[in-house]
Amino acid sequence: MIREKNKNSGIKIMQNKFYPVVFLTIIVLVAVVLLMYVSNITRVKILEQREAKILNQLKNIFPDMEKYELKDDIYIILKDGKSISYAFIAKGKGYGGEIQTLVGIDKDFALKEIVVLSNSETPGLGSKITLSSFTDQFKGLKSNEVVLNKDGGRVDAISGATISSRAVTDSVREELNDKIEIIKNNGY
Repeated sequence: MIREKNKNSGIKIMQNKFYPVVFLTIIVLVAVVLLMYVSNITRVKILEQREAKILNQLKNIFPDMEKYELKDDIYIILKDGKSISYAFIAKGKGYGGEIQTLVGIDKDFALKEIVVLSNSETPGLGSKITLSSFTDQFKGLKSNEVVLNKDGGRVDAISGATISSRAVTDSVREELNDKIEIIKNNGY
């Protein structure tokens, strides 16, 4: 009789119209908890890889760098305990999405080098912003010169990728002006 009663209560639960809602809610909660757990694990690894990539690029731009300090989103490049250069990340909106550029400058605030860290521009066109034929144009330029030729500056746009080219030049120039102010005001 007890088995029959348990069997009947199991059938009643299955026939209850709230059972699917409760069952799906439990599944969704378990899935969300697992997703959050995996997201936290991968986020740490992604940040570590990003920092390693930035450090590698900083070493390429500043071969005499011994170490760096990060203050106010500015990488202060140090040698013998003294600042010798600076770097920062400029972000701009290109045709395909955000473009992140690592910008290295010397003590006189002239561009030493830029490196496009990430972009989602059109392959074969906008993605040419990563090529040295484009990025080398920035070497030695001051802030007011970081403008496309067609706008009165010294940087040639990539043919067919003016939006991507402008996104890089505008973000580098604007961020450079902001960082120069911070460096001067804080005596880095």
